Amino acid sequence: MAKFWSLLFLLVPIAGVGLFVVSPAYKWWLPDDISVQGRTIDHLFYFILWLTGVVFVITETVLFWFMWRYNANDNRDPVNFTHGSHALEVVWTILPAATLLFIAIYQMNAWAASKIDKPAVPTTLEVTARQFEWRLRYPHPHPNASDLQDVKDCKLGGRKNIFVVNDLHIPVDEEILLDLKSADVLHSFFLPNLRVKQDAVPGMKIPVWFRATKTGTYDLACAELCGWGHYKMKGRLTVESRAQFEEWLETKYKEQQATQESAAAASASEE
Repeated sequence: MAKFWSLLFLLVPIAGVGLFVVSPAYKWWLPDDISVQGRTIDHLFYFILWLTGVVFVITETVLFWFMWRYNANDNRDPVNFTHGSHALEVVWTILPAATLLFIAIYQMNAWAASKIDKPAVPTTLEVTARQFEWRLRYPHPHPNASDLQDVKDCKLGGRKNIFVVNDLHIPVDEEILLDLKSADVLHSFFLPNLRVKQDAVPGMKIPVWFRATKTGTYDLACAELCGWGHYKMKGRLTVESRAQFEEWLETKYKEQQATQESAAAASASEE
């Protein structure tokens, strides 16, 4: 029976390697990459996966061999107690430390591209996380350049801003810079196809940037447990041409204006 459990234990690394080999064909690991920096992030992910995978297989194989070789029912060799080896202790302390240091240095380019090298472009929109939705605020795209007040109203934070919930639209092949905030608790702004994941922290305004390279509709999710309704805090990302993006903004602005006018008319009639 002990040999059976040893063989069953051996199936763990075998199944793990098997799934790793066939996963690219079924896209089990990562969704389609539509971002400029995605290749760098994916390369780092697979590098760490290969590195830890090799260590995993070696460790599991050694554990299997010990279970098989030193089965208490079959092994007749006398017990040999040992108090350890200082040399081995030093080796398996230095090797993991050196490996982690190497990974820390190796990932610096990926970290800098997504977290440090902020692009010098105007802020595209503001994203405010709230239990349990994403509130989006866009500046109006067409200010009247001859009217200073209208220019001010159209900027982010002005009176002609466009408000949307859970429906993120961005133009393709343009650097997007957004301000991420939270209205209540910790959330995590997650765009898996763009390899973007950033915590939204109450009291902080955090810049997030990316560039989408492919049009289409993708997922927007919260990747931080933020309360009972966390499961439904999801939205939609639409990547489209600049012309389609501005047309969508104008449509949303007109709908917003019509709603405000209707509310004002209803309020006036009640008075």
